[in-house]
Amino acid sequence: MIKIRKENNEVLYTEDEYININNDTIQWLKNLCSKNSSGKIRLCTHRSVSDNLHEMLIVHKKDYYVRPHKHINQIESMFVLEGEVDYIFFDNNGNIKNVLKMGDQRSGKIFYNRLDKQSYHMLIIKSDFLIFHEITSGPFDKNKTIFPKWAPIFFDKKFYAKKIKEFNTL
Repeated sequence: MIKIRKENNEVLYTEDEYININNDTIQWLKNLCSKNSSGKIRLCTHRSVSDNLHEMLIVHKKDYYVRPHKHINQIESMFVLEGEVDYIFFDNNGNIKNVLKMGDQRSGKIFYNRLDKQSYHMLIIKSDFLIFHEITSGPFDKNKTIFPKWAPIFFDKKFYAKKIKEFNTL
């Protein structure tokens, strides 16, 4: 097992000199995620929030709500290792611009996306777990993540259903 430093119940940092991830690591993360009331956990393979490059293995349970948001002057890429997700992109007014149906390589769906424009986006997890590798530019600054006023703070089925209906009528 890898050596870790626990930031909190949702954020872990690797402390090994050489970082190697295998199926046992993924299962361990899924088990930890299952125990978190938030429904999420991340294993950071970068050393600190001040690093210029952030790499993370992130696990979300199916019912975890990723609130629509955008990042200012940051690039973000996502590689799906396990599970399926709808990656939804919005314009500044909350209208859906695009939905990527993503899944792991075996799913036949898109498994990699790079977002280098400031665009509101959210994830809707379709499988019991979504496990993905995310890379983004650092250092981390919470003020560079913007949440729109048109998106609910907590998951709202009506909001989601309305947005999907809008997209299906495009």
